[in-house]
Amino acid sequence: MPKSFASDNNSTVHPIIMQAIMEANKEHVLAYGDDKFTQEAKNIFKETFGENTETFFVLTGTGANVCALQAYTNRFEAVIAPKAAHINVDECGAVEHILGVKIITIETLDGKIQTESILKYLHQKGDQHHVQPKIISISQPTELGTLYTLDELKEIVQFAHEHDLKVHIDGARIANAAAALDCSLKNLTTDLGIDVLSFGGTKNGLLMGEAVIFFHPDEQINFKFIRKQNMQLLSKMRFVAAQFIPYLQKKIWHENAQRANHFTQHLYRRLILKNPEIIAIHPQTNAIFTVLPKDKAMKMQKERFFYTWDEELDVYRFMTTFDMHQQDVEDFAKFILRHLKYDPAKGNK
Repeated sequence: MPKSFASDNNSTVHPIIMQAIMEANKEHVLAYGDDKFTQEAKNIFKETFGENTETFFVLTGTGANVCALQAYTNRFEAVIAPKAAHINVDECGAVEHILGVKIITIETLDGKIQTESILKYLHQKGDQHHVQPKIISISQPTELGTLYTLDELKEIVQFAHEHDLKVHIDGARIANAAAALDCSLKNLTTDLGIDVLSFGGTKNGLLMGEAVIFFHPDEQINFKFIRKQNMQLLSKMRFVAAQFIPYLQKKIWHENAQRANHFTQHLYRRLILKNPEIIAIHPQTNAIFTVLPKDKAMKMQKERFFYTWDEELDVYRFMTTFDMHQQDVEDFAKFILRHLKYDPAKGNK
């Protein structure tokens, strides 16, 4: 079967990661994280992000976000996030349902939140009649595949801390962001002063599981209880933790993300050369957002499924993955162009 360009969730597990899981399956060890694999993984996270960090493993990305945000919020408080944020659009209201907090959404043009747009929600701080903003949650990269620069992130963190707010990064694809920005994971988090990170890997070569990283350990004293109550404490935790050992140690995260980003750029060049008007947003990581005629898009989706991003604006998303090859991208580009009926002599029809 041809590779799927619908989502990086559809990709395979990296063979070295699969081997790590198999190695963790050779013996009995203590459950709930009291095992050598989990301890080794936690030590590697400290080597990667800094000694003054604490890492907890969870089952899912939604679970990571919910638990991370619960560590900082009470039910009368609020999370500030872009309107397009995953926690607002794609997690079935989990943050609001489970935590009982409000998500204050900010309109953005490119998925990136601006500090000036947050100010108007801070005027009622301390007023008992109003929900109290407590934490800013952003995705890096954003849901639109765009990137915050290091300076932009630093500005957000400084603004947040000046106004007694915390900063959470939804890092489901943070590996793609670091690869695109040519920086380390530490540069993108610890060095900027963020408070908590949901660190994903299932879109980039892992089988399952995520990590929640706190950058000020004294602030996560209750997190082990939060994780348990939210059903994110895996008894056989070694199978999640063991994946992160080679993922970080062998820099599989970087190699995989770089490949996925490269294939998006190749697909982008192939499409824009023939149909520049279909590109909605210049791709920066491993996602391309296109504007397609609805009738043609529906035909294409029946043959090779991809997601409709905005039905009103006819925006559709293509994603590349680490386990693709150049020919996969070529074949998909030809598939798109064939359905758009590009004629080199006459242009688009």
